Amino acid sequence: MDAQVTDTPEPPRFAGWDERPATGPRPDRPGPPRVPPYRRRWRHWAALGVVGIMLAGAGAGWAVYAKLDSNIRTDSATEKELRKWESERPPAGPPNAANVLLIGSDSRTGDNGRYGHDGGQRSDTTMLLHLAADRKSATAVSIPRDLMVDVPHCKRSDGTETAPLTTQFNGAFAAGGAACMIRTVEKLTGIRIDHYLIIDFIGFKKMVDAVDGVEVCLPRPIHDSAAQLTLPAGRQTLHGEAALGYVRARKSLGNGSDTQRMQRQQDFLGALVKKVQSNGVLLNPARLYPVLDAATSSLTTDAALASLKGLYELVRSTRSIPTGRVQFMTVPRREYRYDPNRDELVQPDAGRLFGQLHNDLPVTVKPPPDTGGKPVRAGGGNLAGRTDGAPSPSPSSASAFPRTMAERGICE
Repeated sequence: MDAQVTDTPEPPRFAGWDERPATGPRPDRPGPPRVPPYRRRWRHWAALGVVGIMLAGAGAGWAVYAKLDSNIRTDSATEKELRKWESERPPAGPPNAANVLLIGSDSRTGDNGRYGHDGGQRSDTTMLLHLAADRKSATAVSIPRDLMVDVPHCKRSDGTETAPLTTQFNGAFAAGGAACMIRTVEKLTGIRIDHYLIIDFIGFKKMVDAVDGVEVCLPRPIHDSAAQLTLPAGRQTLHGEAALGYVRARKSLGNGSDTQRMQRQQDFLGALVKKVQSNGVLLNPARLYPVLDAATSSLTTDAALASLKGLYELVRSTRSIPTGRVQFMTVPRREYRYDPNRDELVQPDAGRLFGQLHNDLPVTVKPPPDTGGKPVRAGGGNLAGRTDGAPSPSPSSASAFPRTMAERGICE
């Protein structure tokens, strides 16, 4: 049987049907213009350049971070020592509230030797900084270095221990460093210290220079050889060395007491805070870097803050606090009954203040002398009551404490 041959039907033809192959150039529809070889090479190198810039930027960013991070000195010995005395330490306050001990060291080692040689170090300035849990206020309380306190037995740098004694406050730092200072503050106030920062003379000067100085107003000229300070009267901006002399000067300003010097330090720090916030330093990387470099290069701190990330998180949580809610005050104190050159706490005012800070309660403060008005409440956000089971102190019945607000510059 002959095989049947079946004709394969042709596909239907439509308008515009083209029998030419689908691939290859078409005279009626030319392809994209051919790119000359030199242009292809230019695009290749341009892409590599962009990648290189990105990598260089990332590398520079990492280098900056690494430098700032490595500036900070960690004091692991203090944390180790504090763990030994955990059972004696106060309980923690409300969640998210923070208590930071700021210690200005008068150590004369290294570059600080130009300010004298006294054979040791003491706390030239000490402030207890309370950050409210809602981060809407901050309260810094100065503790006079001449305040008579009970210092527990502490471990010296050579491994020996001191006996418990009653002495002036700055002796605690000399006896056993930061760990002894922290335990003394906790014993004095009943407030648990969450973090601590130690900064020396050089670090303070760098901080002031990083923000282009702080403005002050002097009613009369100053000449203080002990503080290495000579200034004319009037309105002026103080930079590093002069700023340090201004906050250290004692005998040549006011009545020569440490009380007036603490007030001057509080006013100066308030003006510094105001300038940092008003100049937008915290939101401007170009202005923030010098401040961070100055701060980190002279800091010794606990492990939780001993990194750029730890410090940044702390600073970031406070940058929304308005200057009107940043206040400075001094513990209620009076002339020591056994020595007029020393101080002692005034009770029950001091205990009331410490209780309010411990429980993150508002502190009733006096307005500046020239503003008039009634006492105002500031400094805490937790009104729910105490965390230790004791009755909550009533903010309205508490004594009004004198204070300086960061919103008011020294010349205002």
